[in-house]
Amino acid sequence: MYKNILNLLPYKSSFRFVDHISSLDADGVVGEYTLRPDAFFYEDHFEGNPVTPGVIVTEIMAQIGLVVLGIFLLLHDNDINFGDDELMFPLLTSTDVSFYKMVLPGQRVVVKSQKQYFRFGKLKCYVEMLDENNELVAKGTFAGIIKNAGLKK
Repeated sequence: MYKNILNLLPYKSSFRFVDHISSLDADGVVGEYTLRPDAFFYEDHFEGNPVTPGVIVTEIMAQIGLVVLGIFLLLHDNDINFGDDELMFPLLTSTDVSFYKMVLPGQRVVVKSQKQYFRFGKLKCYVEMLDENNELVAKGTFAGIIKNAGLKK
């Protein structure tokens, strides 16, 4: 349903942390990601007892909660006109994240984001990550801009 948004994400292969978008509108997004047990970051974090690094948890929250929503908002902003062959790049400008639970290999997480504001090219969101039991894993505020890079695909 939101395949066009997924196709616009600038992340590929091992660094794309969005599997599915279940809800998306001008006020927020809900998406899911299942952590692959063979992901590159588990090999040494921690040997024999893999745990998802906090920076990866933050990246999952940013990709779903800020970048997906930001691309959607840009596509629906009549004042911005990106051509189909132009590249957009997300620029995360700030985060404030609190962690409550570990995320383990193979675990599915749900990210819920609520837009706080989108003005002057800047998007700020309140983002939560929940585990399969609907328990809070992490929450925080994310801000950033998504700009046309001036480059062609």
